[in-house]
Amino acid sequence: MQSRKHTAWKKNRKFGDIAGGRMRMKVTDNIFNRLHTLQKPSSLDALPVFIIENPSRDFYFPLTKGEIQAVLDTLPSEHTQHITHIWLQKVKKTEYQKGETFQGCFVSGSGVNVLLLHPFPHDFKMRVGTQKPPQRVLNFYKRYSPLLHEDTGGWYLQWTASEIKRYYAETLLLHEIGHAIDSLHKRFWSKAARTKVEKFADNYAAVWAATVRESGVLINDELDR
Repeated sequence: MQSRKHTAWKKNRKFGDIAGGRMRMKVTDNIFNRLHTLQKPSSLDALPVFIIENPSRDFYFPLTKGEIQAVLDTLPSEHTQHITHIWLQKVKKTEYQKGETFQGCFVSGSGVNVLLLHPFPHDFKMRVGTQKPPQRVLNFYKRYSPLLHEDTGGWYLQWTASEIKRYYAETLLLHEIGHAIDSLHKRFWSKAARTKVEKFADNYAAVWAATVRESGVLINDELDR
């Protein structure tokens, strides 16, 4: 197991929060302890190595392994060749409802570069907290047209199956790839560079989203559930 001090990490894209970064100091999912058990792939391993967990009955992964690989294949090889693992990690429903889970993150250290994506609820409700989300949050998701509602659990954005799949492929996954590319410059080591890091990842996703969309990666979308 690797020492924590040897691994730089950054949590991004909390559900309902577009700011990214480490928004909470307390992390209950023990993700980083688990990531430290990953070993650097050998020269014989096909990269990236996929780790796919079985989500609970309330969640599913909007993108399949094949769809994620298809997105990677649309990008220049130099953008993705240093990614060693892609981990589709399950979440606990209680932690999701409390806002303690994140949509995705990038972790790097000791020869391991991991993109991690969390699943999405089967009811297509993206929980955004007990307070009405600010307009900047709504604007971020606007092009996917989720509808804002409120119930006893708080505010949420109601998505469709096809639009959440598009979001994962054209925004979330590309955002984390942007962090992976930026990690080559080692900028995530500096707290002062946090804004630059997030802007780089956001800009990368914005630039390459059209390429992914025009590639027809998601042409066989399932009908909305």
